[in-house]
Amino acid sequence: MSLLQFSPEVADALKRGLPLVALESTVISHGMPYPQNMETALTLQAVVRENGAVPATIAVIKGVPKVGLTDEEIKLLARAGREAVKMSRRDFAVVLAQKKTGATTVAGTMILAEKAGIRVFATGGIGGVHRDALRTMDISADLQELARTRVAVVSAGVKSILDLGLTLEYLETMGVPVIGYQTNELPAFFSRDSGHRLPVRVDRISELADIVRMQWDFDLQTGMLIANPVPRLYEIPREEMDDIIHKALAEAAIKQVRGKAITPFLLSKINQLTGGKSLETNIELIIHNARVASQLAIQLKIKNEK
Repeated sequence: MSLLQFSPEVADALKRGLPLVALESTVISHGMPYPQNMETALTLQAVVRENGAVPATIAVIKGVPKVGLTDEEIKLLARAGREAVKMSRRDFAVVLAQKKTGATTVAGTMILAEKAGIRVFATGGIGGVHRDALRTMDISADLQELARTRVAVVSAGVKSILDLGLTLEYLETMGVPVIGYQTNELPAFFSRDSGHRLPVRVDRISELADIVRMQWDFDLQTGMLIANPVPRLYEIPREEMDDIIHKALAEAAIKQVRGKAITPFLLSKINQLTGGKSLETNIELIIHNARVASQLAIQLKIKNEK
């Protein structure tokens, strides 16, 4: 018996074969301050609907894996903030058994999306290999999940606080396709470019859908990363971000912030150092990813019907 609980909107979409887009919940609990986290989550759902797809925000509420959150559940998670468990693959059994509330990371969202039959997921940026990984072995579980879970993830590349070059190498080793959508370079979250060239670029949603569909039809047992740069209007230039990130990393080292706490700490510090600009960029890039993911989900449905 499935433990998943679907919202009426998502249950109806699954029954009717409508295009669905999964949305994560750590952006609500850990990625942004209140009330911007709540407002952004509700906006993302509206953007997906406006672009012709059905949103499925994913989380665990009091031990129940939810695929599709109500507005009230989003508000609950937004107010809980970092009191919610930050959930990756290793956390599910404990959170479900102990009936806790948890917000799903990229990896956690992919797991529940695949179980629900949702193949397209929009997020901000994925986790990756941390800059001091040679010493700490700190590598995000998002990368392993991309190597084993059949979901197409639309993101603004990799969070720029990480080692982007090593992250790309890891994904290549694990056989995960990384497709640049209207870009030749891996986006660096806040910035459109990173200096790391991608092996594949596509410029049309229909072409992207062809590649994604072939991945599933050929039964390759990995996810896919669709690298979608932040709109130029909202980007923060790479040179400017590099200096800010180094300052944030230095403070994290002094305060000995590690593990699950490091990414929320750095994002908060970066927002402070940019005078709020990075939060605006974060919101706009997630909205842009939701639009592209919706268009992809619709194209996949059209191709499946042919």
